Amino acid sequence: MKLQDVRTIARQLGINPNRQSKTDLIRTIQQREGNFDCYGKAAGGECDQPACLWRDDCFASSRE
Repeated sequence: MKLQDVRTIARQLGINPNRQSKTDLIRTIQQREGNFDCYGKAAGGECDQPACLWRDDCFASSRE
């Protein structure tokens, strides 16, 4: 997902997206939604959140 799309979601949730990295912004969104702030932390490519909106990006970020 592109950063601009993430910023749009953040604004919809009342989060100010300015000056936050994509990772930090997604983790803030996850917390606001009541979820674990686990973006980019999928150790070994494993995740128990199959319905997560960020899943594909998370795996890519975790490999970096």
